[in-house]
Amino acid sequence: MSKANKNTSFYNLIPSLDKLMREDVLVVCAEKFGHQSIKLIAQEVLGYLREKISASDVETISVLGKESAVSDIAEEICARATNALKSPITPVFNLTGTVIHTNLGRAALAPSAVVAMTQAAEQTTNLEYDLETGKRGDRDTVIEGLLCDLTGSEAATVVNNNAAAVLLTLNSLARGKKVAISRGELVEIGGAFRIPEVMTTAGCSLFEVGTTNRTHLNDYASAFELDEVALLMKVHSSNYEIKGFTSSVSERELASLARQKDVPLISDLGSGSLINLSRYGLPSEPTVKDVIADGANIVTFSGDKLLGGPQVGIIVGSKKLIGQIKSNPLKRALRVDKTILAALLGTLRLYQDPASLSHRLPILRNLTRNADDIQALAHEIAPKFVTLLSGIAIVTIEDCMSQIGSGALPLDLMPSSSVVLAPVAEKGQRDIALQKLAKSFRCLPKPIIGRISDGRLFFDLRCLWDKDELLAQLDFLK
Repeated sequence: MSKANKNTSFYNLIPSLDKLMREDVLVVCAEKFGHQSIKLIAQEVLGYLREKISASDVETISVLGKESAVSDIAEEICARATNALKSPITPVFNLTGTVIHTNLGRAALAPSAVVAMTQAAEQTTNLEYDLETGKRGDRDTVIEGLLCDLTGSEAATVVNNNAAAVLLTLNSLARGKKVAISRGELVEIGGAFRIPEVMTTAGCSLFEVGTTNRTHLNDYASAFELDEVALLMKVHSSNYEIKGFTSSVSERELASLARQKDVPLISDLGSGSLINLSRYGLPSEPTVKDVIADGANIVTFSGDKLLGGPQVGIIVGSKKLIGQIKSNPLKRALRVDKTILAALLGTLRLYQDPASLSHRLPILRNLTRNADDIQALAHEIAPKFVTLLSGIAIVTIEDCMSQIGSGALPLDLMPSSSVVLAPVAEKGQRDIALQKLAKSFRCLPKPIIGRISDGRLFFDLRCLWDKDELLAQLDFLK
């Protein structure tokens, strides 16, 4: 028999597309990813098999000759589909040592918030519909009352992040006017979010007072004598700190001056804690309620940092000023959707029961975790690392310090424990080996993200709660 005839007979071993698509594994796969998507991938695999037969590939022909050939091909199609069609946004293990990690999505939502979010996503809702009157409603209504109760404010509104909250507030209350702010608070918060640039974008003019390290009340007062100032602004140091010979002006002092000059005081709290963290043994952080009580007319803060909710920017304060902010056409462009509002509401409700908050709110659960428990966890999982990385890396357990967050209290640290990997390599190859080792963990089905420091890879276990899931992922390193 000629080579051409042999190849023709081998082509007959390739199952038809219809037969493949009837395989149970592909029926399930098609329900998950869509029939047409799976069909296209199946056609690609069949084309690949034909090319291999044309090239007289012995291994491919041997596989096609097996009884299990059809199911094996179906499994291969399903594997390719799962890899190609899975969401690029994937869960990861945050073992970086930074609890509120901006690049890893900041706060994980509480189960109650996830349930509320899912319910809103799956169904139509009364987002902007007043069930009592049968007329159009206000989407802020569902959360405004609760936010006012928790912060002591008169009114509230929500936009898509805190940068938007600051932008909208300034544009609504001081467009075309001057805003006085301390030079020490003209910061870049992250992602090139710089206060001076936000002011310019909002249509305001910046009036700098004081110096980088020291600003006094009379610096603000002098601003009114030198120029027409329409608003006082204070930016809280939630993610930066100036040390040494320093002084700043409190909200209470600024509020008194603002009342005398009949201008609003805006306070950007950034991380936006709703509770006194010191009761949990954490560093003290001004609460939104404290700042409102001190006299700030408007307070802006994030929802996905210390609050532990979804990404939103929350604006609370004077009913009159909130009304002006909500009437700004920009508000519509910056508003949040029904799923985010539902998740925020599900999170805020947890704060109505402070006694259970540290157990029910994931961010607080991570921040208050006992150091001894973390160390015990390290000793439980380290042996698996030792076994799998024999000859590749030296594995040790070391005490370390976790960071609260890159956007919230970045200088405040908490005791923790890490599994530490030091690659076994020649001196000139250690950095390459370290990067390769870190990448191997990032490429797992559920990536494990650590922190590289001092030529080693640290896995801080403060945020690891499901050790069995992590150990299962390690098996893919083989």
